[in-house]
Amino acid sequence: MWTRGLLLALFFLISLGLAQPRSLRFTLDFAFQGPTAPFLLAQDKGYYSAEGLNVSIDRGFGSADAISKIAAGNYDMGFADFNSLIEFNTRNPNNQLLAVFMVYNTTPAAVFTLRGRGIARPTDLVGRTLAAPAGDAGRRLFPVFAEAVGIDPARVNFINVDVPLREPTLARGQADGITGFYFTSFLNLRNIGVRPEDMVIFKYSDYTQDLYGNAVVVRRDFAQANPQAVSAFLRALVKGFKDVIANPDEGIAAVKRRDGLINDALERERLLLALNTHVLTPDSRAFGLGSVRRERVERNIRAVAKAFELPSVLRVEQVWTDRFLPPIAERRVTGSAR
Repeated sequence: MWTRGLLLALFFLISLGLAQPRSLRFTLDFAFQGPTAPFLLAQDKGYYSAEGLNVSIDRGFGSADAISKIAAGNYDMGFADFNSLIEFNTRNPNNQLLAVFMVYNTTPAAVFTLRGRGIARPTDLVGRTLAAPAGDAGRRLFPVFAEAVGIDPARVNFINVDVPLREPTLARGQADGITGFYFTSFLNLRNIGVRPEDMVIFKYSDYTQDLYGNAVVVRRDFAQANPQAVSAFLRALVKGFKDVIANPDEGIAAVKRRDGLINDALERERLLLALNTHVLTPDSRAFGLGSVRRERVERNIRAVAKAFELPSVLRVEQVWTDRFLPPIAERRVTGSAR
């Protein structure tokens, strides 16, 4: 027979097991930089652990790489380009991912050129050469931008360059322009001596409102098996975003703890550009952080299917769900990051 002492001991062991936090592996899209501060600060302030999660966060090596690693099971969740997710899900119908929190409510993709190159408007790009890494989001989405501005993307040439050489290639006159994330290429160009007044920038979001940017991504099977963990992660992340918006310096300190070599001032500026241009948009202010509008997602899917010449057009439910988002009252934001 079970004695009272044995029953108490068994109850204690069961309770101890239930109290163990749920491990969750998360990958960023790129290096530890200003825009990743909300993810890192939420970890440092114990928001994930308070939700019963033991979250590990690794730097990434591009959205395409992050998506591949999440799909392969190397990570449970991650931060990656929504448009790349659409392409992956179309080509891999039996291993689909889901976007569950839209971070960049507009795509940061942009074309950069310099004054004196004879390119004053997007139509002047016809016959010119742009430099970008092969997997660059701006390069891959260029056909969507081209259609929006009324040019044939086949009449614009691209050359491959590694990420560290992209902005120097433009500055040295080895290409007429480049594609890249707005808050990345702008600061990189300025950092190598290009004056902001000499930059000519065509932000995709100024010409088409269809495209979203990076989102929190999860494997569909993981989300189905662990819905509470996904919801808990997003609740903690919202707190991280609100803290960073209120105090950007606190966010940069979290980035610095991962990479002591960052330029604090540069990454703070990169963070503010990302937040105020692509996170804190009219849509996110109206519907809360992490939200999307269904009709925009539908247009986004169609635009990507056409640009990437995909064999089919997915339904919204095949790439996005809002079932894990915290209530809108928790995701409301006001003001700008300073």
